Amino acid sequence: MGFVRSPEEIARIQQALSKPRFVNAEMLSVDFLTHASIVEHLLPPGLEPTATPRVTAMVGRWQSNCVGDFDGGAVYIEARHGDLVGDYVLAMYMDRDQPIIYGRELFGEPKKQATSRLHKSGTHMNARIDRYGASLIELEVELGDDEGPSTGDGINFNYKAIPATHGIGLEWDAALTCARFESIVRVHRAGRGLVRLGHGVHDPLDEIPVVEVTGARYVEGDLLASAETLAYIPGAEFLPYALGRTDDWSALDTETRPGLAAAAGPVRAAG
Repeated sequence: MGFVRSPEEIARIQQALSKPRFVNAEMLSVDFLTHASIVEHLLPPGLEPTATPRVTAMVGRWQSNCVGDFDGGAVYIEARHGDLVGDYVLAMYMDRDQPIIYGRELFGEPKKQATSRLHKSGTHMNARIDRYGASLIELEVELGDDEGPSTGDGINFNYKAIPATHGIGLEWDAALTCARFESIVRVHRAGRGLVRLGHGVHDPLDEIPVVEVTGARYVEGDLLASAETLAYIPGAEFLPYALGRTDDWSALDTETRPGLAAAAGPVRAAG
């Protein structure tokens, strides 16, 4: 194996790229309603709100056939593209570079590095995502009985976009992608939960008000993924959203602000 891949290596790598499997997953999720105006503001061109302004906060851990073992979490907004209804990935956090690079480059996921925790004690579970001293996602759930095995499917919407080489605008139009997940569920426990979204310089999750919690669940199982590009969005239209899905590079200026921590921690305590 070297810097120039052989045909055999290319075939093996492309198998992992085209047929990713995220197995032995443990995922804790809380669904809640926010204001419809917030959803309309946050959804990029190419996606439309549904009748329900649902947001989901999730923390979990997985094994895989392509990026090793990893922990992380995400915030999703229910959205529509044509006849497809799924979840727009507003923010996503992982603990290692392989799942970050893989998800960004393949699906267009807005992944950032963070630490996560998922803890179970009897029927009670809690989870959190922390980044640069800010608690970004906190979940508290009281679980009911296991509802048994099942199968299902879901859709995640993402955007693949990169900055122009000279730093102004995007290099090309943004690709709206659709990742489809076939789920093989072995454990499913619904419950009652709470969710708190915090704030960091680069991660203003508290801009999403929690109006009403509508459900919570803990799931164990496997996710089998595939993805495709649905549409292309003009770069100028997507630029505000593209820059919002990455860190604020101007907040990492240690040249003119030598007292600034390299990590550019939170400007206020997490809520």
